[in-house]
Amino acid sequence: MLRSTPLCCLWSLALLLVTVGCREMGLSPAGNACDIDAGIPVIPDGAVGRAITWENRDGAVGGGGKAASKLGPTRKGSPCIPEVKNGETATLMDVDGCGVIRHIWITIPDRSPQAMRNMILRMYWDGSEVPSVEVPLGDFFGVAHGQCRVLTTAYVTQVLGRGFNSYFAMPFGTHAKITVTNDMPDGKKMGAFFFQIDYELRDRLPANTGRFHAQFRRENPTVLKRDYVILDNVEGPGCFIGCVIGVRALGPHWWGEGEMKFYIDGDTDYPTICGTGTEDYFEAAWGMEEYQTPYAGCPICMTNDFFKNQLVSLYRFHEKDPVYFRKSLKATMQQIGWHQGLFERSDDWCSVAYWYQVKPVKQMPTLPDRAARIADIIEPPKPKQGQEPR
Repeated sequence: MLRSTPLCCLWSLALLLVTVGCREMGLSPAGNACDIDAGIPVIPDGAVGRAITWENRDGAVGGGGKAASKLGPTRKGSPCIPEVKNGETATLMDVDGCGVIRHIWITIPDRSPQAMRNMILRMYWDGSEVPSVEVPLGDFFGVAHGQCRVLTTAYVTQVLGRGFNSYFAMPFGTHAKITVTNDMPDGKKMGAFFFQIDYELRDRLPANTGRFHAQFRRENPTVLKRDYVILDNVEGPGCFIGCVIGVRALGPHWWGEGEMKFYIDGDTDYPTICGTGTEDYFEAAWGMEEYQTPYAGCPICMTNDFFKNQLVSLYRFHEKDPVYFRKSLKATMQQIGWHQGLFERSDDWCSVAYWYQVKPVKQMPTLPDRAARIADIIEPPKPKQGQEPR
């Protein structure tokens, strides 16, 4: 009988059974628990869309598009923060409630290495005074060394090298706050800071919902025979979702034979997860060239007149293969090269680690100061004629 039953009828029957079953359990058919097809756009009960811009700073209902310009009322009167003075911290988001940030878009007119490394993003969840995110703007959006590149990944993009986007889900239970600080050298201000934060408000979140975290580190140079630490002292439960790595090779020959190591839930001498080589972790093989995929890539692989050895920026995201931990996590990368055999080496490494943990962090390592962040970073290549930034 089933063989002669049209597929659409079987599907309708399955949907009916699930719907009835959900109702018997006291669940709404529109709830996620009853979504039997990921392709169906199920609307979570109680969720509403909101957006924060400089014009609508608290995401108020009906609060967008009100400011007047010389064109009159509601005609793009306040599209951006006019300027962020040197040493000043501007608040981008400060809202009470429960919800999830779904998208962040930012653009700024100054995209020099000094700006990319010294405009500092911080994010705070649920009233914590310790930032869960503390990362230079450029590194947070996927490219190291203070550089901007056309970048397309599953989580961060740099559209045309000047429109910075994040698609990390960022849940908050009671409160969300996002700030940006101008720590550029020479007293420079940042003019025309454009941004939009798209989020949803919800009635509640599941009890085991992780909070988003991101952390910047730099070691210039790394210590010979000591693994570079990407992340440490993380409290579970949680999951590692990815990283951005920048390497400025301080000598010739291939630098990337080191293994990526994850020490999970009390590992000491040896990690539970250990890879086979640096380029292997970033899903490449036999060396490195520029490439981009949704989950791994190398937007920079170059030398120039300032820097004679290889300069690379790499990203790897673990959407399909998150590294879960219950108690603790430490992530490191070995400093090993190859030239007629393996050899220990020391280079300039920087990184951003992205991860989720159920509770906001209790402490973050000290953010490298301005001098440490911008030492030896290169100037961007000059744009080709007709491609000058606006």
